[in-house]
Amino acid sequence: MTNPHLEFTTSLIWDGPHPDIAPEHQIFAPFIGDWDLIVRWFDETGHISRQERGEWRFRWILEGRGIQDVWIVPPRSERSGRSDLYEYGTSVRFFDKDIGAWQSTWVGPMHRIVRTFVARKTGERVVLDTTEGVTPQMRWIFFNIEATTFEWSNEVWTGTDWHIQQTFGAKRV
Repeated sequence: MTNPHLEFTTSLIWDGPHPDIAPEHQIFAPFIGDWDLIVRWFDETGHISRQERGEWRFRWILEGRGIQDVWIVPPRSERSGRSDLYEYGTSVRFFDKDIGAWQSTWVGPMHRIVRTFVARKTGERVVLDTTEGVTPQMRWIFFNIEATTFEWSNEVWTGTDWHIQQTFGAKRV
């Protein structure tokens, strides 16, 4: 008898990128693996309003044609017995050769949020901008990307400038 959980997992997760995705377009490849996080939220004045530990897991999926991540705050090891759980969500991304960028969709069920982005490499950063016409206008930025660490920020457009709402410090597990 086959294990349906294993069958689902092995049909979703893939060992690496599909050959159709050229190396220069594999902008999310450095994040493949498991990460421990320090997550910080900021108020309108720029002061830290909350800080939590978290976990983030990235995998190639769908014959290597996409990348999916699972973002969990607080981490699974700290969720039992807490009433202030933040989120347990996922993003699915794929390279769209027609636009020369990655399309990305975030699903956050605890806050009932779905966000769509277009992601491109900008210098040494990976920048995800909300799709045109989406409000609030946001951008998510991966930066200071190293083999064992990276940083991430969530910024929202206020109408006059970008306000940092959230940052992550990530360390490879």
